[in-house]
Amino acid sequence: MGSTRVRIAIDAMGGDHAPGEIVAGALRAREELGVDVLLVGDPQQIKAALPPKTNLGQVEIVTAEEAIAMDEEPLNAVRRKRKASINVAMDLVKQQKADAVFSAGHSGAAMASALLRLGRLPGIDRPAIGTVFPTIIAGKPVLVLDVGANVDCRPKFLEQFAVMGSAYSQYVLGTTEPKVGLLNIGEEDSKGNDATVRAHQLLRENSQINFIGNAEGRDVLSGRFDVIVCDGFVGNVLLKFAEAVGEVILQILREELPQGLHGQIGSALLKPNLKRIKQRMDHAEHGGALLLGVAGVCFIGHGSSQAPSIFNAIRMAKEAVDNQVLQRIQSQYILERESG
Repeated sequence: MGSTRVRIAIDAMGGDHAPGEIVAGALRAREELGVDVLLVGDPQQIKAALPPKTNLGQVEIVTAEEAIAMDEEPLNAVRRKRKASINVAMDLVKQQKADAVFSAGHSGAAMASALLRLGRLPGIDRPAIGTVFPTIIAGKPVLVLDVGANVDCRPKFLEQFAVMGSAYSQYVLGTTEPKVGLLNIGEEDSKGNDATVRAHQLLRENSQINFIGNAEGRDVLSGRFDVIVCDGFVGNVLLKFAEAVGEVILQILREELPQGLHGQIGSALLKPNLKRIKQRMDHAEHGGALLLGVAGVCFIGHGSSQAPSIFNAIRMAKEAVDNQVLQRIQSQYILERESG
């Protein structure tokens, strides 16, 4: 690509706060992470969102004539709006003009565009959206997938999620021999519906992963597991519930701090602790979710993403590129299983 710097295509028109917050997060990433960002969308709106006195010669803007709204049916919109910002951003990756893509817009459209333009990795039947949750052990996150790409899953899909999740956990999150769990209603091998029982057997027999058994709901944030697999229906409910719980806890902490002078003193003393609590629980610290299984690094952000989330998503995308996670999934895991 003519440059050793990682190049990230950014859907500047996707999200509730686009393009302002998207541009702000992207420019911060460019400055602090040393990446090149390609801002894809309406040039006039993007330029209006740039800080005063920005050197336009250092900002790469790629024109996209359309955008996909959150209320549009994703597959039809992706096919109809060929020049939509998410499609143009995906094409940059396909054409090897960018190493990764990020969008905080319509997640269904991002997934549809990735499948249509990038295609699936060899050996993968369904891509999965993986997101990182905090655990009770500081610095030990857990990767949960799928959290929304596949409402219904066959057992072999869950096995593939485990393979991909293990690679990501090991090479991007830095986990040695990631411990894999299957989200279920009990620890016993025989628990669950037919799909989870059959998936349990496949996971147990797969020598490429470190499967340690079923994970109940209470185990998700325990730190016992590094990767937890489930279908997208259950995973999405889990994701939304966890986000709500985090917000509730932070709100309770604010409300329960003493009022008045003593409260101000106490709050000042507790401020560093509260900041660390927020960092551990706030989804903005992770920025988004990786769409694993497509032939390109693709991150999907929350629709409400603001500049800090955008920055962190770009950071994670850079780490995925730097650590060649797609190549590792394909060569070290998938191809070894196929040849065996």
